Amino acid sequence: MAVILDFFTSYAILFYLIFFVGLMFASRSLVRARQEMRASLFGLEREIAHRHTNRAVAAISLIVFLAIAELVLTVFLRPNLPALFLNAVPTNLFITPTNTIPPGLLATSGNLTPVSTPTSQTSGCIPGQIMITSPKPGDVVKGQVILLGTADIPNFGFYKYEFAPLGTDVWYTIQANNNAIQDGELGRWDTSEVSPGDYDLRLVVTDNQPIALPACIVPLRVAAP
Repeated sequence: MAVILDFFTSYAILFYLIFFVGLMFASRSLVRARQEMRASLFGLEREIAHRHTNRAVAAISLIVFLAIAELVLTVFLRPNLPALFLNAVPTNLFITPTNTIPPGLLATSGNLTPVSTPTSQTSGCIPGQIMITSPKPGDVVKGQVILLGTADIPNFGFYKYEFAPLGTDVWYTIQANNNAIQDGELGRWDTSEVSPGDYDLRLVVTDNQPIALPACIVPLRVAAP
């Protein structure tokens, strides 16, 4: 669906030009039909003129409807589409997405053996544009975690934050948002839904093309609730 919307957005000016030309022809036909109606003396002539009027009105209505639909698609629906999809289905920019957390990551009474010890360094972060300021690298978190930081780039489209078991490239989307955030709350993560262990948390910001910038990644450890 995004591909179709991209097509209508890319050629919006051409479509509006076609609608304008079509509206001019339809309006001209309507004026002629009205003139025929006034000049008709017999029943058959008036019936033909009436048909011409109905066709012109139908054409004008169709063109106006298509123009409004194009406006809604390009101005309102297309800019919000990525975030709407991501809120409904977890996605991954690099591998086939999945919408379920595998059983091995579900929280259990036992602890998950860490893949490796998390480092204390972030990667890919851009101060003032793409940053996770809390939790910090190497933090131990549990329960409801408030994510603080910045997701604010030129031509901002939307952002999402995801997690992956440390040492893997299988990312699970937690939440997405199409509002830019500057030094504020990005969202929340209920870590009680995953097993204790070491994870990477990343913030992905996408512009309105949409093109994703390099992610800000923070390694951390999830403790048992």
